[in-house]
Amino acid sequence: MSKYLTASEAVKIVKSNDRVYVQAAAACPTILTKALSERAAELKNVEICHLHTEGEAPYANPELAESFHVNSFFIGKNVRHTLVAGNGSYTPVFLSELPYLFRKKVLPLNVVLIHVSPPDSHGYCSLGVSVEATLAAIENAETVIAQVNPQMPRTFGDGILHVSEIDYLVEVNQPIFTHEMEKISPLEDKIGTYIASLIEDESTLQMGIGSIPNAALAKLTNHKNLGLHTEMFSDGVIDLIENDVINCNYKGTSRGRALATFLVGSKRLYDFVNDNPFIEMKESSIVNDTARIRKNPKMVAINSAIEVDVTGQVCADSIGARMYSGVGGQMDFIRGASLSPGGKAIIALPSITNKGESRIVPYLKQGAGVVSTRSHVQYIITENGIADLYGKTLKQRAVEMVKIAHPNHQEWIEKEYYNLVNSI
Repeated sequence: MSKYLTASEAVKIVKSNDRVYVQAAAACPTILTKALSERAAELKNVEICHLHTEGEAPYANPELAESFHVNSFFIGKNVRHTLVAGNGSYTPVFLSELPYLFRKKVLPLNVVLIHVSPPDSHGYCSLGVSVEATLAAIENAETVIAQVNPQMPRTFGDGILHVSEIDYLVEVNQPIFTHEMEKISPLEDKIGTYIASLIEDESTLQMGIGSIPNAALAKLTNHKNLGLHTEMFSDGVIDLIENDVINCNYKGTSRGRALATFLVGSKRLYDFVNDNPFIEMKESSIVNDTARIRKNPKMVAINSAIEVDVTGQVCADSIGARMYSGVGGQMDFIRGASLSPGGKAIIALPSITNKGESRIVPYLKQGAGVVSTRSHVQYIITENGIADLYGKTLKQRAVEMVKIAHPNHQEWIEKEYYNLVNSI
């Protein structure tokens, strides 16, 4: 039997009651997931698990609940509805630990669906823009099915696998998901300015996707000898790398190389990383390993939150009891940066929601999850300034946090917090 099949032929390997892992982010093999979804009438109780994925997720349709159940390790917009509809679940896990769930057989895998570049002259494919836990999934799944796409960038690092490690290959030729840089608002520009003020020359950076990280990166053009050791990055780093601002010469790990576990951005980003030895894509157990992160001097971790209370408790995965995203790698990098010599752990967020509700709160909403504890947090930044909480008492923290809240909410936050404290 040929290794090369159509998508519909390849996914016939999936049986009822199987557990299937799907490669994450922009590398999601959507041709395969669509073909699998079209088999719904033939299948029962197939668990499809993954981190955040881009593009459509037809298997997440509540009408297919008897056929497919979505198990999210990080909840994306395309499957968020499943937690309410009942055809989805969320498994809390640090991104650094996700590969171990497969290697320890805590979650045995039957099938893994991946998205790779075509094999080179030596028979090696690349996982391209997303490695995360996919290598561990490949090593431990019974069957590996690959969507083979010449438009998938070839990246260096862990994501190189020989065609012999793949059971079935499905040839496609389509653009992978892109995310264009959005215009930076004046509020985001203010937050970016405050973040940049804390970044010294020879620092190593971790940041996510979005306008706030891009606003901070835009302020770093005059910095020197920065490094990059990050769960993911997007277009905002390209100009800094090309202008030798980010050269990774002072990193403590993978010196001279930028380190990430997945990428999401524009075609410019994918062209930039293609066949570029400066970019190393490693498994999340390595990139997000706190022991490795802390080896980078002046490690700066820049993360966001849904809300933060005045003592520094960070809720980043839920709105009250309603799950919204996930734990991801925030704690991995917050702790790594805190332990780094000269490191800084930063949570940056607008002070209010689009509806005008305060995101700096006297206490978290009922049911809210604490992703980063008050013991881990150092800096909280909004458009109104920087709250330095490190080494401060709860009362001192409350004073700092009220200052960076929106002026319309400061009096209420202060009053509510002290009423709560005095009622205990």
